[in-house]
Amino acid sequence: MSSNQFIVASPPTDAISALKFSPDPNSARIVVSSWDKNVYLYDLRDENGSVGEGKLLQKFEHRAPVLDVCFGEDENVIYTAGLDWDVKKIDLNTSEQTVLSSHEAGVRNVVYSREHNIVISASWDSTLHIHRPDAGANPDSIATIVPLPSKPFSISLTDSRLVVAMASRALHIYDLKALALLSAEADSSVPGGNRVEVEPWQRRESSLRFMTRCVACMPDGAGYVSSSIEGRVAVEWFDPSPESQARKYAFKCHRQPAEDGVDVIYPVNALAFHPVFGTFATGGGDGGVSFWDGISKRRIRHYPKHDTSVSAVAFSGNGKYLAVAISPGFEDGKDDVAEGAVQIYVRELGETEAKGKGAK
Repeated sequence: MSSNQFIVASPPTDAISALKFSPDPNSARIVVSSWDKNVYLYDLRDENGSVGEGKLLQKFEHRAPVLDVCFGEDENVIYTAGLDWDVKKIDLNTSEQTVLSSHEAGVRNVVYSREHNIVISASWDSTLHIHRPDAGANPDSIATIVPLPSKPFSISLTDSRLVVAMASRALHIYDLKALALLSAEADSSVPGGNRVEVEPWQRRESSLRFMTRCVACMPDGAGYVSSSIEGRVAVEWFDPSPESQARKYAFKCHRQPAEDGVDVIYPVNALAFHPVFGTFATGGGDGGVSFWDGISKRRIRHYPKHDTSVSAVAFSGNGKYLAVAISPGFEDGKDDVAEGAVQIYVRELGETEAKGKGAK
């Protein structure tokens, strides 16, 4: 382990489903959701302000495995989603938990839009719920329900767009302003008044032939990348013009050559964009993490492989740190998680470590 990389103290005891840095670029807080039914809040800074292994500040128990977590309006509010079917708001100052809405199946993802002050959850009941956080404590407030054509696997957003990657290679892109307006206008006092049909801004079919594992939007809002269970990543742009669509491409990654000449292929479990340079990281079932320049179509970094799957990756708000969650996955064919197998590594990046080849 290099001197600029460290392991976070007191990791979860079961697989990590999501990991997020505080949106404050001056903060070193991270939240982590786990299959051990808990959400963890860490501060990576010590008493002197230096970033290191950090300490566990709080742990919030849920009724079932937690599949996703995100920060909200500031770093004192988080939202969680999981197999208890609930979408929760947690006030970190008071530890108060509020159920914003309940789906009819497990909730795979939750994201917060700062620009429109809405929380969006995606569930395996094939719906999106659009929540207004300021109405969350009102028992009469019910989230706006948007039906989906297929089960969602991953969602991501920009300042103005929401990308929903689903089963059957379906992909919807929504206008966030339209979703926010619908949420404000929905009438929860009328039966079915909170369930609305929403025409997506765009409907697409995934460029990847196999099931989508993850999707992540570019920080400049120009497009997104998606990954599949079959060791591939696609890079696409929102602009529907033929010229822009001609730029999209896909590439192979997270594969290992075998003696018989046939590659061993791993799923690409995690994607994250660098907030400054616009390059992105991939984490795979092979235990590897790589950096890519989507514009020049090049791999710019590849780190030594970990012993087990990478389940989540995240950059800090200032782009100086990369957090990598290591969790045994289905690739290992094991149900039991050995003690110490789940870890969070944080790497301090050099000034040009995540910089693209063509960047100035």
